[in-house]
Amino acid sequence: MKFFSHETLETKLPWLIITIVIVVSIGGLAQIIPLFFQQSMTEPVVGLKPYTALQLEGRDIYIREGCHSCHSQMIRPFRSEAERYGHYSVAGEFVYDHPFQFGSHRRGPDLARIGGKFSDEWHRIHMVNPRAVVQDSNMPNYPWLEKNQADAKTISARMKALKLVGVPYTDAQITAAPGELAGKTEMDALIAYMQALGIHVKSVR
Repeated sequence: MKFFSHETLETKLPWLIITIVIVVSIGGLAQIIPLFFQQSMTEPVVGLKPYTALQLEGRDIYIREGCHSCHSQMIRPFRSEAERYGHYSVAGEFVYDHPFQFGSHRRGPDLARIGGKFSDEWHRIHMVNPRAVVQDSNMPNYPWLEKNQADAKTISARMKALKLVGVPYTDAQITAAPGELAGKTEMDALIAYMQALGIHVKSVR
């Protein structure tokens, strides 16, 4: 039919836009929908647990301070990536992350496998004065994290919200969350979060 000819699509901008949207949507759905039925994409890796209240607070601070703008959390499946950062990232690591913190830039090192690589004290020094442990670092200083108290008032509400989207927090964990943050600083929380990154997949081959 002439109505669906190339001439019609090329000269009628609205129809061209509609056609593009339909075609791209079909192609995107064809790629995305099968992933929901692959167990490796939806099941957590062995040993993975939801973030504790302290780790979850640290993750929110990580996002607030824009850490993901310079540090990625996704190691691509290339030899050079794995040799530098460790085992490539797998979907099962991130089933409890809402949203994911993959990142798109690496002005700083990838942090997908940072957990357990350095001591808590090293991270503390690095946050307050990065040049003290990495001489050529261009990372900003974050001294206020040592002074700010972790937000115990809203942590239960945040955990309840995550429970609604599938994170398996128990009522007991949610109730105990404010107590876990009592007396903790934002620095304590951020370090706890970073020490939990990638620790379950280091031995995967």
